[in-house]
Amino acid sequence: MPKLLWVSAQGTSDWEDRKPMVTSALESGADAVVVNPGEESKVKELGQIRVASGDREADITLSSSKEVLSQAEGEKALYVKITNKEEEREASKASSIADAVVVETTDWTIIPLENLIADLHKTDTKLIAKVSSVPDAKTALETLEIGVDGILFDGSPHEVSKVKSLLEKMSGSQVPLTVATITAVKPVGMGDRVCVDTCSLFNMGEGMLVGSQSSALFLVHAETIESPYVAARPFRVNAGPVHAYTLLPNGKTTYLSELGAGDEVMAVTPEGETRSLVIGRMKIEKRPLMLVEAEASGKKLKTLLQNAETIRLVGKDGQALSVASLKAGDEVLVYLEEKGRHFGVAVDESINEK
Repeated sequence: MPKLLWVSAQGTSDWEDRKPMVTSALESGADAVVVNPGEESKVKELGQIRVASGDREADITLSSSKEVLSQAEGEKALYVKITNKEEEREASKASSIADAVVVETTDWTIIPLENLIADLHKTDTKLIAKVSSVPDAKTALETLEIGVDGILFDGSPHEVSKVKSLLEKMSGSQVPLTVATITAVKPVGMGDRVCVDTCSLFNMGEGMLVGSQSSALFLVHAETIESPYVAARPFRVNAGPVHAYTLLPNGKTTYLSELGAGDEVMAVTPEGETRSLVIGRMKIEKRPLMLVEAEASGKKLKTLLQNAETIRLVGKDGQALSVASLKAGDEVLVYLEEKGRHFGVAVDESINEK
């Protein structure tokens, strides 16, 4: 799951002195900014971002008072400053009253975070650590290997973008890719094909996991390669027909037809490293399709792709293979999953997709 970045612009100094933290939060794409009660409108004048404060009407009510949170209208976050074991216990109980718990440890000890991660990581309550430096943020994100769910950064406005980059790097999960052998490739007629145009550029070798079976997804290469007939579109994956599944950053699958501008998709490298990209638009057009069949670990896999030389899968060596030249015996990278899917969520049941 993507890690959250909240930026603190609270304090006793003048608003103009704290405003650079708000603008840094906006420019870096932070998830929320924390301000003093009554300053929410000042933030909204600068840009659209979620605001956390002690006001019960804020986007996120952030308070150390359980009574205040009980009267809040929207999302709630409990603030706990940990100086002893009893305060740590209070933080671990936050799942019963809050959507998030923000913890500050006065001497920055790791043990309280380890205990809280162990207590809260299986709940819906987000654990957010307050830090004032990039190294402290990295430590919090690596604790117990699971790490906290987010960072409340209370340092220099010049380092907000560095913390955001760190979060993006550490939010990326690793998906296990395996090699499948192509068994058949054949044209099948027309269909509604989906191009996923993102707000970022794919790197060479990157693509999206797409397939006709939620448990067997092919790594479809982005259009990062020039051809004599068309310019590269390095922001695009020509992913397949509307019915096809793709794996999302949150671990769920969805149909390509259900995606839209503003949604996030997952870019995957040949090594299985991932990152989240925001969709700028979806382009659906009628195009001739090709059925691609393969086999891996005794399992038969299928997907459909547009029948064009610019559409490529990723070979086992990480190189792009055009579907125009794809043939039986070629080896490509795929993602396999044993569990079935129900509304995109992995479930322990037997599902046969043909």
